Amino acid sequence: MRFFISTLILCMACLLLSFTSDKKNTRVVFFGDSITEAGVQAGGYITQLRDSLNERSGRRYELIGAGIGGNKIYDLFLRHEEDVLKKKPDVVVIYVGVNDVWHKLTHRTGTDADKFERFYSELIRRMQKKGIRVVLCTPACIGEKRNGANALDAELDNYAQIIRNLAERDNLRLCDLRRAFVEYTEAHNTDNQEQGILTTDGVHLNEKGNRLVAALLLECL
Repeated sequence: MRFFISTLILCMACLLLSFTSDKKNTRVVFFGDSITEAGVQAGGYITQLRDSLNERSGRRYELIGAGIGGNKIYDLFLRHEEDVLKKKPDVVVIYVGVNDVWHKLTHRTGTDADKFERFYSELIRRMQKKGIRVVLCTPACIGEKRNGANALDAELDNYAQIIRNLAERDNLRLCDLRRAFVEYTEAHNTDNQEQGILTTDGVHLNEKGNRLVAALLLECL
C-alpha cells in the first residue's frame, strides 16, 4: 500500500511538472538594427507576430526586441552577451546586414564580406553553445527598384547568400527576406519606384513591409 501511494504521488508530480513546462513562455529575442528597433512599435512586425503567435498557438510567446539603429554584425557581436544571452532566450532571430552594406555607400564604412561571415559564424556558435535555437534572416533591400537596378543590389545579394550558406551549414531555420522582397517588388512595383512599396525610404519597413515580414517569420516560429 505504501509503495502504491508513493508511486501515485510520483506520477502526479510528473504530470504537474509536465503541465507547468507546457505553460512556460517561449522567449524569443529579435536581434538586429533599426528595422528590429522599430519592429516593437505599434504595427511593427514583432508586435504583429506576437499577436499572431499567441492567437494561433497553444503555447505562450514572449517576444523581446533587441534592435539598435545603425548596428552592423560586429555591433551585435559586441553586445550579444548583455542583450541576448543574459535574457536566456529559447530562440534568437538575427536580422542584420543592411548597414554592413549600406554604410559602404553612405558612411564609407560597412563590413567586408569575409569579416561579416566570420563575425556572424561566431555569433551563431556562441548562441548554439547555450542551447539557443537560431533563426537567420537575410537583409531585405536597399532600394526597391526591379531587375537589380538599385546601386547596392549585387552587394546585398552577396551578403544574403553568405547568410543562406551559414543557415545550410549549421542546419538553421532561414527566413529569406531578400528573396521574398525581390519577388514582391518584381510583381507589384510596376512603376519601378525606389521606395514606397514595402518600405518608407528603400530600407525601413512600411505597413505592408511589416505585415510581410511578420507573415514570413510566423512560418519560421
